[in-house]
Amino acid sequence: MPLVLYDTWSRTLRAFEPIHADHVGLYCCGPTVYDHAHIGNLRTYIFEDVLRRTLQLNGYNVRHVVNITDVGHLVSDADEGEDKMEKGSRRTGESARAIAERYTEAFMDDWRALNLLEPALWCRATDHIAEQIAFIAELEEKGYTYRTSDGIYFDTGKQDDYGFLARLDVAGLQAGKRVALGDKRRATDFALWKFSPAGSTRQMEWSSPWGRGFPGWHIECSAMSAKYLGPWFDLHCGGEDHIAVHHSNEIAQTQARHGTRLANFWMHGHFLMLDAGKMSKSGGDFVRLQSVIERGVDPLAYRYLCLSAHYRSSLRFNEGALDAAQSALGRLRKTYRQWPQGGAPDAHAIARFKAEVDHDLNLPRALAVLWEVVRSDLPPATRRATVDAFDAVLGLKLDQWHDKPVSIPVAIAALADERAEARAQKRWSEADRLREALRVAGWYVEDSASGQVLRPLD
Repeated sequence: MPLVLYDTWSRTLRAFEPIHADHVGLYCCGPTVYDHAHIGNLRTYIFEDVLRRTLQLNGYNVRHVVNITDVGHLVSDADEGEDKMEKGSRRTGESARAIAERYTEAFMDDWRALNLLEPALWCRATDHIAEQIAFIAELEEKGYTYRTSDGIYFDTGKQDDYGFLARLDVAGLQAGKRVALGDKRRATDFALWKFSPAGSTRQMEWSSPWGRGFPGWHIECSAMSAKYLGPWFDLHCGGEDHIAVHHSNEIAQTQARHGTRLANFWMHGHFLMLDAGKMSKSGGDFVRLQSVIERGVDPLAYRYLCLSAHYRSSLRFNEGALDAAQSALGRLRKTYRQWPQGGAPDAHAIARFKAEVDHDLNLPRALAVLWEVVRSDLPPATRRATVDAFDAVLGLKLDQWHDKPVSIPVAIAALADERAEARAQKRWSEADRLREALRVAGWYVEDSASGQVLRPLD
């Protein structure tokens, strides 16, 4: 079975074939480091991590690049408002560069807590100003730019297919614009370079052929991805909120300069939904991974929750769903830990699992295969080896988990011993009564091949 992925550009499932023989180029839009990432952002990175692991499962060498946006991302995607880094600086009283460093490190902590594979390269926007200026200069030479009072803009009217990725009704957007365009010619035109406001000094600004200022958000990814992966690479990923503006603009710039749509596949993860709607910082529905951890939830339980829904479907987040994921992961870990090492994976189960992940990363069905193996009558060592192979894609670190030592009170241990004796004598009613007594006392007893396992109820 070939690896098949959904391409937002074509709106179809397509068989994946790499452009280059020696590597697969994967570019993922990273964080804007003006604040903490929320768990909705992190769901997208989990999907991208599973994509990379699936590519590796298929034998590909993945050149994975993730950007850090530390300048140029305005509060509004319509090129209005202020730079998010400057806003974060004003909010905290720290310099913009100190803000970038602090929130980059916080993001890296979240990245590691979720067991996301380290990319081949992290690239910062502020380290690539020269590349962005060169990109804009070539667009200018080719007649795709114009100057306004506040910056250099890309003229989307030069492209008949602008917005195809999002299937934008460009004429309708222009006719129905609700905000003043200022000096912009069209509602869809976007900033390539913004001038520093007159009479004020920005913390992050650079000299350019057009005046002192800073780059627009969209030019950053086009310039950096082309530098490290070339102007035509395999896969470009992000959240579904990137489709209409950021990714459409990346494509427009690259078509104008290089004649390509930048990536062969464009892939997008869908929103994480709270009960009141999609999660966002601007809407006030801001849940950090740290707040999940402070509830006593393992961050890998959040990863498990994300694996339980297809990346192209919305996932509703609430405490009940998170607790259920924590419970499921706990059962999986404890069962896995009881199995001995030294077995060989079951080839049939591996083939079934791979068929599911190769069909557009169908992780819910892949998890179903995993649980079938867990509950199967395969030899325990075979089950362990098989689940180990699955975990190369799932990323749950099952082989690194160790249950915390539990201090069992003498009275509880005595009840458990009585129950074990009752089971040995096949006094099932008495064994059930003692199990219930243990439960009332706050303890769960689990029967395994090696005997009873006691653990406190959560």
